[in-house]
Amino acid sequence: MQLEKEGIETNIFHIGGEAIQGCIDCDGCAETGHCVFDDDPVRACGDLAEKADGIVIGSPVYFAAPSGSLCAFLDRMFYPRRAAFAHKPGAAIVNCRRGGASAAFDRLNKYFTVSNMPVVSSQYWNATHGLTPEEVRQDLEGMQTMRTLGRNMAWLLKCIEAARGTVPYPETETRVVTNLIR
Repeated sequence: MQLEKEGIETNIFHIGGEAIQGCIDCDGCAETGHCVFDDDPVRACGDLAEKADGIVIGSPVYFAAPSGSLCAFLDRMFYPRRAAFAHKPGAAIVNCRRGGASAAFDRLNKYFTVSNMPVVSSQYWNATHGLTPEEVRQDLEGMQTMRTLGRNMAWLLKCIEAARGTVPYPETETRVVTNLIR
């Protein structure tokens, strides 16, 4: 893995194959700082992500979108913790058999952009193609894109660490919310 080659410690968190409860907009997380549903891995991953210096989220592409379970998971993880994720670099990666990668990639990146996170890029969209791991390894352009992404993420993490204590984070304004229906 490129991040480890660059001296960056990694932790892989799989959400598993069990059903993930979707957000029900109960706003209970506004009081507690975490989702009220506590019978799946969302809270554990959120706790790890808060401690992490950067976040990489990957998904297979199903019907031109990330996994539905992953989207339910991320809705519940990101909404109550957006402030804790601010200024942490984020990168999305997707894998598809043939098409839909750019739509899935776009959806995952939105979790970062609404959380005030710098989005780490590569030389192309962060996608690989293949139905099996062996096929993915044959996607030479996709594999190069992933290596470049790993180097770019490592570089940004190192820059942030080098600036710690000398370059302040950007000023954060109190959030203004506009209701578009008046």
